[in-house]
Amino acid sequence: MKQKFEFKKVASLYIPLLLLLVFILFPFYWTFVTSIKSESELYGMVVTYWPKSLSLESYRKLFTTTVNFVDAMKNSLIVAFITTIVSLATSTAAAYAFSRYRFAGRKVLMCMFLSNNMFPTVLLLIPLYSIMRKMGLLYSPWALVLAYTTFTIPFSVWLLNGFLNDLPITLEEAALVDGCNRGSAFFRIILPILSPCLVATGVYIFMTSWNEYTFAVMFTNTSTRTIPVALKSLIGQLGVQWDLLTAGGIVTIIPVCIMFFFAQKRLVEGLTAGAVKG
Repeated sequence: MKQKFEFKKVASLYIPLLLLLVFILFPFYWTFVTSIKSESELYGMVVTYWPKSLSLESYRKLFTTTVNFVDAMKNSLIVAFITTIVSLATSTAAAYAFSRYRFAGRKVLMCMFLSNNMFPTVLLLIPLYSIMRKMGLLYSPWALVLAYTTFTIPFSVWLLNGFLNDLPITLEEAALVDGCNRGSAFFRIILPILSPCLVATGVYIFMTSWNEYTFAVMFTNTSTRTIPVALKSLIGQLGVQWDLLTAGGIVTIIPVCIMFFFAQKRLVEGLTAGAVKG
């Protein structure tokens, strides 16, 4: 009976999970394997699931002879970092105001923030392009920063507002009784408790800015292009440079993986600190 139960558990739980895991991870595996194949093996007639001889030539060519990939990485880091800081600071202040204050038009503004995510970002291309050109920001990192904040801030406000609504207002009232003003109560009491949600929101903003392509291809030129645009340039009319494209894909996900590693640790620390202070 016990063996029958274990067999059903394996068949109904572990095998589907294993298949799902293979389905999710196989594209990453194939991208990595393709990036370390030699050129003769990559474009040969026989498909191999592991290279016969490891080669890092595609990575060398990526950083030395193609599309200014180093500059593209630098531009992406600058844009993603600034967008994260600006969006997170603005969203935190706005979410706190919507959560703690009652003013005319509050619900209408929150609905407008929510409705902003109902429409595709491509609808903003023409008006934003015109605005950036008149402001003299076109083909600069600031054009991307302002463009990205148009859809990262509304979502972040909703995310942070929901977390703030769950925090008891008695925490701030106790701080005010002890002599803190509204600002010091926020920075000393609310902000440490809010850190898990700030990390999660920051990760969302960074990844959105890091991976975005539509605005990047419109608002940048050769010197200010970001990683998605640089990788797209490897796809030409005469063919696809698979070795460089897959090598660029692997390099691109490394900063995101590192960020998630530290963000996961910070999430645990933030939740622990918030529980103690609550």
